[in-house]
Amino acid sequence: PELKSIPVVILTTSESEEEKMKSYNNGANSYIVKPVDFEKFSRVIKRLKLYWVVINSLPR
Repeated sequence: PELKSIPVVILTTSESEEEKMKSYNNGANSYIVKPVDFEKFSRVIKRLKLYWVVINSLPR
């Protein structure tokens, strides 16, 4: 129960709709297709951190 608030983010190169649905059906909170370009990848990671660490509000 105390681990329930840990976000599960799938970071993949797969754009398969089937894989995406499997991920969400198995409890993923987010499915992100990572860009191949390092700069774009870095921006994606920063946005993830901003959301999960700063913006998102979890129960205490």
